[in-house]
Amino acid sequence: MAKSKLASVIHFEIPADDSKRAGKFYHSTFGWEFTPMPAMGYTMIQTTASDKNGMPKNPGTVNGGMPKRSRAIPCTVVTIGVPNIDASLKAVAKNGGKVAQKKMSIGEMGFIAYFKDTEGNLVGLWQGPSE
Repeated sequence: MAKSKLASVIHFEIPADDSKRAGKFYHSTFGWEFTPMPAMGYTMIQTTASDKNGMPKNPGTVNGGMPKRSRAIPCTVVTIGVPNIDASLKAVAKNGGKVAQKKMSIGEMGFIAYFKDTEGNLVGLWQGPSE
């Protein structure tokens, strides 16, 4: 059954034990730019030209973030944009996946959740504020 709209990968996260060291590596290797957000314990990663809101200008490209490595996010994660995280988490469970982190608010930016797929991979879900 064909769906009218595919859910797209819209973000990635690369956890780090030392964000300055990791930022230096990725900047020197790929030219990526980093914007620390100390209040959130997070660093934004710019991999492509972005608009004033940090959204990529070029189709098919994504920007990312660098959280502190933790039990919740021990590995690189891709994040999928969805219109309804609650419905997506129900579909994850129905299809054999497991919720790893329930839906949580990221202030005015939107909502995030994490799940493990049937192969044990950690994947993020993102729902914008107006969706």
